[in-house]
Amino acid sequence: MSAVATLPAPTGIQTAMARPRVLIIEDERDMTSVLSYNLQREGYEVVVAYDGQEGLRKAQMQIPDLILLDLMLPKMDGLEVCRELRGGERTRTVPILMLTAKAEETDQVVGFTMGADDYVTKPFNVKVLMQRIKALLRRVEQSAEPSDVIEHLGVRIDRVRHKASIKGKDLDLTPTEFRLLECMLRQPGRAFTRPQLMDVAIGEGAIVLERTIDVHIKTLRRKLGGEQEFIETVRGVGYRFKEGKS
Repeated sequence: MSAVATLPAPTGIQTAMARPRVLIIEDERDMTSVLSYNLQREGYEVVVAYDGQEGLRKAQMQIPDLILLDLMLPKMDGLEVCRELRGGERTRTVPILMLTAKAEETDQVVGFTMGADDYVTKPFNVKVLMQRIKALLRRVEQSAEPSDVIEHLGVRIDRVRHKASIKGKDLDLTPTEFRLLECMLRQPGRAFTRPQLMDVAIGEGAIVLERTIDVHIKTLRRKLGGEQEFIETVRGVGYRFKEGKS
């Protein structure tokens, strides 16, 4: 494995605000372990997918701040994933940094044509990669509209301040409830299965019952008070946030 360098502990500046979410779509597990370790030490929230289909699904569900995308992936290759992301209304502006063993100029041209924002070939130095990630995030932050605030039907989520409110009244949410609400609020009208919501709110690999999500939804509804019907039950599937006023 080529990427073996590690970085010093974070300075603490990033920990005072919402952590940028980085999605790694890479099938080499040793590589994802190294990247995850270094990104987390730099203060990033890390989500990992090991094939193209899983990566596309997680990108659509969790809307990361940046995607590290391998070109050669099982089930769906990186170029197809990139094409799908750029065609999606909610993912078209997410910055994509491609990682690949291919170093031919034509491969880079195809990657940029499909919508990649940057391109790094393996082997690479992790410290240099981290600087490229920071530069890309800074560039996007300066040019894009703020994406840390979501509002729908009077319900508002502010990721930077980690605050939620409804019609101007603050909601006292647990971290799990906050992540659940954020996930559903980003895509109103979309039905999420209980396993999908568990991945987002509790974390992959957590040993919990599907009933756990039902309990969290129940308490979240209670905190929404008179607007608890905004979280709709989809029979046989899971839950969704109401798409619009009836």
